[in-house]
Amino acid sequence: MKILQVNQYYYPRGGADKYFLDLSRLLEKTGHEVAIFSMQHPKNEDSIYSKYFVSRVSFNNQTLKDKIKTPGRVLYSLEAKRKFTKLLNNFKPDIIHIHNIYHHISPSILDAAKKKNIPVVMHLHDYKLICPNHMLFTKGKHCQDCQPHKYYQCFKNRCVKDSYLASALATLEMYLHHNILQIYESNVSVFIAPSKFMRDTVISFGQDPKKIEIVYNPHNLGELTDPENNIEKNYLLYFGRLSKEKGLKNLIEAAADTGQKILIAGEGPERIELEEFTANLKAPVDFIGLKNSDELINIIKEARAVIIPSIWAENMPLSLMEAQSLGKVVIASKMGGMPEVVKDKINGLLFEAGNSKDLADKINYLIGLPPDEMENLERAALETSKLFSVSKNLDSILSIYKRLTKTATE
Repeated sequence: MKILQVNQYYYPRGGADKYFLDLSRLLEKTGHEVAIFSMQHPKNEDSIYSKYFVSRVSFNNQTLKDKIKTPGRVLYSLEAKRKFTKLLNNFKPDIIHIHNIYHHISPSILDAAKKKNIPVVMHLHDYKLICPNHMLFTKGKHCQDCQPHKYYQCFKNRCVKDSYLASALATLEMYLHHNILQIYESNVSVFIAPSKFMRDTVISFGQDPKKIEIVYNPHNLGELTDPENNIEKNYLLYFGRLSKEKGLKNLIEAAADTGQKILIAGEGPERIELEEFTANLKAPVDFIGLKNSDELINIIKEARAVIIPSIWAENMPLSLMEAQSLGKVVIASKMGGMPEVVKDKINGLLFEAGNSKDLADKINYLIGLPPDEMENLERAALETSKLFSVSKNLDSILSIYKRLTKTATE
């Protein structure tokens, strides 16, 4: 099968990009021909298809050129459509799988796919299909004010960068794409939701339930580990982006309350503020920065448990799948898709999002568990991760591809 994979970045910038890269490689390894369409970027991996990539535009630290290009790229990029059409003509894919294309590529490419009658699968890595700022999170809390199609709420609440101008552009984008052009609704054959929560949420915003299928994210750390072989040290771990929606202040408060040592691995815009917050509370928290893959795996293996304290509706974070595949108990907030995987006191622990006291109680509960009960939780976490293997994910994706390509040729 000839498969065209599309994503705004062609390097592992975040979880969605990592999944896109891993899936593309796996499809090639299993005998499929894969082409790539992305945006030019100095960190990109090498690709024979880079000559088709759309020019780079940055939304952070914008140059004058970026500011001029931004509205056209966000709303409807003629450059992306032209280059994408050229790639379609030369590669002639059987199917197109798009990941994150908002802003940096734009959905103009969907019209090009429709014109050539090529089926399109769209992976919902975030909530951008229904939410102007893609997070269902604003002013420090979960938000569904735009439901349904009330995108003016984005401008009213300054949901994008706390800016009226940026929010106005995002609001216009949503009205143009969904109310006027209906460009996603008309041109995408199947939307892949990585959680039941995602599926139910986009349906509640008016998306067609017949077009949405659940395919859970896989863990991608290779062979599963045996918890008995883990040499645990006396710390709990958070790894990921250091940003407001991740609920890290609640985690620091819980560390101060329990006295339990916490390691925080990663970088992000909140690091300095979080370090100051930690110092003020005299919490036993160490910020260890970004780690490469091998270092991070060892840090996860040696942790007593992994904590995901998000206060936004996490879809199905790779950190959860990775931790469980290494036999780690996960303490997660009851947000988004995480309660679909983490079952309280069965394979992990759940706490009320934003409630540092509840999180502290769960930490104390975990620390107080007898060794045999802790081992039971770890084994259950490991068994859960087997449900989300790379092979099962690939089988589900290929099943969708085959069904759509068969329909397209009938």
